[in-house]
Amino acid sequence: MALQPFTSKLIADVGISMGDEGKGRLIAEIAEELRESTGIRTPVGTVLKVNGGANSGHTAAGLKLNLLPAGVAETEIRTLGIAAGVVADPRKLWWEIRPLEEKGYPILSRLVIDERTMVSDPTHRLLDLAWEHYRFSVLREEPRGSPARGITPAYQDETGQWQIYFNDFLGPKDHFAGKMRGRIDRAIKVIRHVCQLDEAGWTDAFDKLTAAEARANEESIRMGTFSRTEFDFTRFRGEAPFTLRADALIDAYWSAGTALGERIQDLREILLQDLKEEKYIIGEFGQSFWLDKRHGFSPNVTASHTYTPEFFMSAGIPNQPIHTFGVAKAYDTKVGTHTFLTKMADAQPLTEILEKLEFGTSTGRQRMVGWFDAVEKGDALRYGGFQDLMINKLDALSHREGWDGELRICVAYEDADGRRYHRVPRRDSLRRELKPVFQTYPGWREDLSGIRRFADLPPAAKAYFAGMVRSIIACAYHDEPWPAELPNVRYLGVGPDPSQIIKDIPPTPELLADFGAQPGSEPSAAAAET
Repeated sequence: MALQPFTSKLIADVGISMGDEGKGRLIAEIAEELRESTGIRTPVGTVLKVNGGANSGHTAAGLKLNLLPAGVAETEIRTLGIAAGVVADPRKLWWEIRPLEEKGYPILSRLVIDERTMVSDPTHRLLDLAWEHYRFSVLREEPRGSPARGITPAYQDETGQWQIYFNDFLGPKDHFAGKMRGRIDRAIKVIRHVCQLDEAGWTDAFDKLTAAEARANEESIRMGTFSRTEFDFTRFRGEAPFTLRADALIDAYWSAGTALGERIQDLREILLQDLKEEKYIIGEFGQSFWLDKRHGFSPNVTASHTYTPEFFMSAGIPNQPIHTFGVAKAYDTKVGTHTFLTKMADAQPLTEILEKLEFGTSTGRQRMVGWFDAVEKGDALRYGGFQDLMINKLDALSHREGWDGELRICVAYEDADGRRYHRVPRRDSLRRELKPVFQTYPGWREDLSGIRRFADLPPAAKAYFAGMVRSIIACAYHDEPWPAELPNVRYLGVGPDPSQIIKDIPPTPELLADFGAQPGSEPSAAAAET
């Protein structure tokens, strides 16, 4: 079955849940499809990291990435771009670049960091920990569950007009040092006097950062790429409480940043040249629709814009048609302290099975698992829009030892008075009080991991898959006619390996007509699970 052509040379790779959908693996699939459909060996000019920073973790071809876009494994792609909407720590860039180069991946020759990309550093990470302390210990609120990568404080420098850009590494050191000294002074005063972190908390923060980075870079330490001391943050801690070794910090960042000097360029011109040459540009988003700082639910959001419009602001090129790829999993996951309406009960046998698969790429944090929430995805379709879908991890739902039950899809929410909501309420206090309304589907025993043709899926898997697609569209267009053009599922993941993809999925109208009409039961509000 021939895949429909992409509608634009610009392609956005976005998540339509709360993150961790498997967006990283999409880059290779798009690149391969374009090679086959165009007959050109290098159809993609640039893979662009659009937003976020080292808080986003993507896995591509078995490589765990934070700051670098997932195009690193596609060696024919000529540019790996870090756009202006990203906050990037130059030392962390090196921590990713050097081990990948040692493994044979050409990174530096292809990397372009936009001149206006913002520099993050340990002061932002210290602030991250301090604000979490303030929220929990001073205000007595729930913690955000921040990974302490300093992302929100780094973006606060942008809104406060305190930016340090990567192009500051192209100028004199004293100019950069002056900006850094001001940043250090502000951070320490906020940490001490506003966040009210005590001396023990100040000391402990450096130990936490050291332990976290040593754990995240364990492979590089084993390879001998870096010594363990490279990830020691205590060397920046001053002898007196609430002081930093400013000169040591400035020198470390000046050294890391200036070493990238030739890779710091005007990325806008490279992207415009790609378009002139009719090359494709893939924009890889770090976080997902429901983590957008404006459209998500604070404080459980990130500090950047996480959906397609940000492509143009971050890239710095004119608005134009763009093809959006929405990525989801066949069930849902969340981390931190999110309200999770479809969370599986701890006693649900499938919970334990899925939790063994679900750990954060960046932080190793255990993810919570839940049933597929079509209401959230329907909102992303209605208000964000996407032409194509990729759904991952359908294989994880097969029956196995200890698990042989039905599957659920959340098709609406319900309040205490029985009123149903087919879209996500924007008022968080209301949303928190709602219960999911589930449609149930029979499960299946077959192992899906070796299947490569849609026709070979078991009937129950086809019905559940079609149920996800139908429910997304039904929520997006509840009580109104469906549009003539519906998003299609272009790829269906049945395992983590690049080869474990089904691509011959019927067009959505055909899929729903043939497989989407027979769920296991009518929708009903969730009963308490035991």
